[in-house]
Amino acid sequence: MSSIELTPSQKTILTALVNLYGEESENAVKGEQIAEEVDRNPGTIRNQMQSLKALQLVEGVPGPKGGYKPTPTAYEALDVQQMDDAASVPLFHEGELLEGATVEEIDLNSVHHPELCRAEIHLQGSIRGIDEGDQVIVGPTPLSKLQVTGTVDGKDDSANILILRIDDMVAPSEEPSH
Repeated sequence: MSSIELTPSQKTILTALVNLYGEESENAVKGEQIAEEVDRNPGTIRNQMQSLKALQLVEGVPGPKGGYKPTPTAYEALDVQQMDDAASVPLFHEGELLEGATVEEIDLNSVHHPELCRAEIHLQGSIRGIDEGDQVIVGPTPLSKLQVTGTVDGKDDSANILILRIDDMVAPSEEPSH
């Protein structure tokens, strides 16, 4: 766990940068893109980027193709794994594959109480268009082929977490292919 304490605003902006950086094939991300993603003024983003640079979480890239790039310390500060060959776990929102988003972790809560079964879905990628009450399908996961279907009960944009009320959970019972 990182020892860098970020304000909620810094965390939201840094999370947006990390997500957009991954979606943009690791090209520098313009401040205007981040501002649009987090629904803030571009001037606010520029000001916050100065403090994030001072914390060595962001580097500025000058020039017409410039913008901002997260440093390895940024991933550490957000407790996000940076993997080159990670298996992609898809997320479907209202029946459509959510491009640029991949599931990083599924935490099951209250599985012993079927009516209150919840899951925390930790993601990389934007969850901006997902709202409470929306239907999502997570998976299948690479190894166990687990697929979780649920209704969004809440979300934390700054940490990229969806809280699901689980409607169905399926994992094939045949031998895994590993």
